[in-house]
Amino acid sequence: MASPLRKFLLKSSSGDVIVRREMRRAKSDSTTKMQIMIRSFESIDKNLHWELPPDTRKIGLPSTRSLFTVLKSPHVHKKAREQFEMKINKEMLVMETKRHELRKKLFWLKRQRIFGAQFEILFSFKTRLDKAQLQEVLQPGAKDVSKYNKLEERSVMKALNSLAHEGFYSDAVETSLNSVESSLPANNTSAFPQGLALMLRSVPMELLKARVDKEGSRAVSTQLIEKFILNNPHRPNVEAQPDPEKASQHESVERYNLEKLKASMTEEDLAELARVTSELQLKPSAPLKAVPRFSLKNISKKPMQVPLEVGDINGVKVLKHDLITNDVLYADIAFDMSSLKPELLPLVPLFCRSLLEMGTKDVNALQLSQMIGRETGGISVYPFTSLKQGSKDPVSQVIIRGKSMSANTEALFNLMTCVLQEAEFTNPKRFKRFVSESKAKLENHLREGGHGLAATRMNAKLNHAGWIAEQMGGISYLEFLKDLEGKIEEKWSEISMSLEEIRQTLLSKKGCILNLTSDGKNLKISEKYIRKFLNSLPSNSSVSSSISNAQLPSNNEAIIIPTQVNYVGKAANIYENGYQLNGSAYVISKYISNTWLWDNIRVNGGAFGGFCDFDTRSGVLSFLSYRDPNLLKTLDVYDGTSDFLRGLEIDDNTLEKAVIGTIQDLDSFQLPDAKGFSSFLRYLSGISEEDRQARREEIFSTRSNDFKEFADIVDTVKDKGVIVAIASQADADVANKERSNLFEMKKVL
Repeated sequence: MASPLRKFLLKSSSGDVIVRREMRRAKSDSTTKMQIMIRSFESIDKNLHWELPPDTRKIGLPSTRSLFTVLKSPHVHKKAREQFEMKINKEMLVMETKRHELRKKLFWLKRQRIFGAQFEILFSFKTRLDKAQLQEVLQPGAKDVSKYNKLEERSVMKALNSLAHEGFYSDAVETSLNSVESSLPANNTSAFPQGLALMLRSVPMELLKARVDKEGSRAVSTQLIEKFILNNPHRPNVEAQPDPEKASQHESVERYNLEKLKASMTEEDLAELARVTSELQLKPSAPLKAVPRFSLKNISKKPMQVPLEVGDINGVKVLKHDLITNDVLYADIAFDMSSLKPELLPLVPLFCRSLLEMGTKDVNALQLSQMIGRETGGISVYPFTSLKQGSKDPVSQVIIRGKSMSANTEALFNLMTCVLQEAEFTNPKRFKRFVSESKAKLENHLREGGHGLAATRMNAKLNHAGWIAEQMGGISYLEFLKDLEGKIEEKWSEISMSLEEIRQTLLSKKGCILNLTSDGKNLKISEKYIRKFLNSLPSNSSVSSSISNAQLPSNNEAIIIPTQVNYVGKAANIYENGYQLNGSAYVISKYISNTWLWDNIRVNGGAFGGFCDFDTRSGVLSFLSYRDPNLLKTLDVYDGTSDFLRGLEIDDNTLEKAVIGTIQDLDSFQLPDAKGFSSFLRYLSGISEEDRQARREEIFSTRSNDFKEFADIVDTVKDKGVIVAIASQADADVANKERSNLFEMKKVL
């Protein structure tokens, strides 16, 4: 494990300054060393009487003696000479100390009156891991990391040994404690087991903080590291190596076993197997009468109500949700980006990340992250895009979200101000890492979850809001990242100016909306800090607005990647063909997913999933498949959906279950922060409480005839839908051969 040794020669009494840096291996694994090299013309032991701090050693060093001869008069007295001697005494002091005590040692050094002496201070300290190796292992996309994918056990054990003996950084401990303390009141466990979450809530945080203050950072888990990892004789080591041939080998073995089993069966056995399989497919599942039946009578006819108060502070609209949050304040701030130049849209996700991870003039990125962790429960920045209900106008915002305990409300808004207004775009190397990581993440998403990117691509062909989302997170964004990655050093000044232009366009009171969720008392207290935050914003954007209504061409596309499975999508805007929104569409689209697509895409087709989705704001009805071995067969299933609906005979019991399942999705459990944020997004999208009530009543009123009538609407997708398939070259070639150039090819990976 490499450790930097920084060597500084500080100011001497003559005012000379020399600075040197060296990279060496630290001799001590457990302590930081401060070595003081003293040079003086006087005797150090006789003239420099210091009271040395504890744990300090003196090391005598050889003196140097230089002789000089000076001619007194080279013309008259040519042989008259004078001899001079310069003797430099040297001594070294070695102090064993901890990193957090370095400041005290330096303060002690400043108090010493070292007249006529020059001194050199060497600090030796070690990092947790070798930075170069750690970057190669953990940074995706920056280099070919295939040959660095093995982090040596020796390096890991050294890092753990360091933590066990020295403890964690005090800033990291303080940040972690605050993060835990901020998350516990919200009770937002997500997939974390509820029982363990309740146990953690029972931990007395004040006692834990007091223990950390008393024992230092070693109070946190260091004994557990020693007991269960370092000194554990039963510690297993597992090394996993990928085998690209494993899947094909497994498939060959499985095919061989099936063929062998089939060869051993008689004609009667095969006929009986086919009969049993057919019966299982046709036999309906018997209802469990012992289980109490849930009916529509048990469901409220009104949607879940979230208290909302719309006010105004300093000319900015403020939404307040008075909910019990256990003394936590949730703040969301949206800045309108509809006036942003279209060519700057692909930079917006990188801009959002740069705000949090570039640092400011006063603090670097790590210090900023630690400040956020110490004072708040977290801050995030990201773009949001949708369509406004009943309109073709897009809703595009950059949203900054944060939360904190009520006592830290001022710190929360101060840090938001710092992030938004003081972040500096001056580090091209760090920005290039953002680009590389974003590209690698998107490429992985294309292979593992291409149905989402296919949906984004189809929306970009059908409405402007979809086009905006495509520029910031779709195939177009991936192409932008691949092109940008190689030009960052060359065009950094231009990129930096573009990032600054995005900030100047977004940050203004005009178009800004605040959303607050907490109890009434904390909402009232937060007003003065909100006023201060808003006063720091300019009244209007300093950049002229830009209006665009772009969409991608509505052609069928095959996005070519190296893959063994496909992601197939087909969609159309049914509002443009006269459909008027009715709540029954929620029920029907969900029923199509759970029955027709499940049976034909997943069960019979072998795909991992098939979906029917209806976006009520844009009017886009889409079909999607996930990890699908088929392409044309899947499109045939989509086109057969209308015939399925026309021939559907649905009984009252099945219809009631479909309605209940739809209501279940609408009434899914939400914690207070999610309730406030969902209400905020509905407000941005123009969805009123009256709209929600009307849709709910229409869902309850869904009848079997609605399914048959919806078949004509589904024909719109069949006849006018656009297709986007993320597929292999071979499958796309076969599709174009069978259906006369169905796709335009676009190779991405």
